[in-house]
Amino acid sequence: MTDTRGPQPQYEGYAAGPLPGEREPAPGQAGPYHPPQAYPSPPGGTHGGRPQGAPQGAGAAQAARKPRTGARTTPRTRKARLRVAKADPWSVMKVSFLLSIALGICTVVASAVLWMVMDAMGVFSTVGGTISEATGSNEGSGFDLQSFLSLPRVLIFTSVIAVIDVVLATALATLGAFIYNLSAGFVGGVELTLAEDE
Repeated sequence: MTDTRGPQPQYEGYAAGPLPGEREPAPGQAGPYHPPQAYPSPPGGTHGGRPQGAPQGAGAAQAARKPRTGARTTPRTRKARLRVAKADPWSVMKVSFLLSIALGICTVVASAVLWMVMDAMGVFSTVGGTISEATGSNEGSGFDLQSFLSLPRVLIFTSVIAVIDVVLATALATLGAFIYNLSAGFVGGVELTLAEDE
């Protein structure tokens, strides 16, 4: 077939110009297209998402900053189930010896303080007078409680009790460690559950 329409006009304005709704580029403007920004750029310009004059640490801190949600996270609790399989008798003896010595010193000090308080309140004189009248006779006076319960005698008696307590407590604790080791060999020992808060 032969085209009888003849030469058709070229619509150069539509071919070279902008599409409908687009702005015409300014004359003499060349370079990449920059979209409009809602906020103006900082005076020093930006480099890598941060101002050029700002230190790199500030940019890293802003990048690592997380938004606050307002909800507190509940700490997790890790639990471990352990078993006391054996108690060392030598370490048990040393610990029990030191603890029994401390308990003996506390006993002596407490006895001395209690005697001083009771003596200041007049307990020994009142009770001693009553006992001496009750046990007295025409030939002689009765039992003297104040001389029998003097402070030196009380301290000596308490010290002897403290020494006996040190020996007995150390021996019993060591014997208890041996008995525990024997029983742990049969039943496996005492199980403990330890918890750690993060």
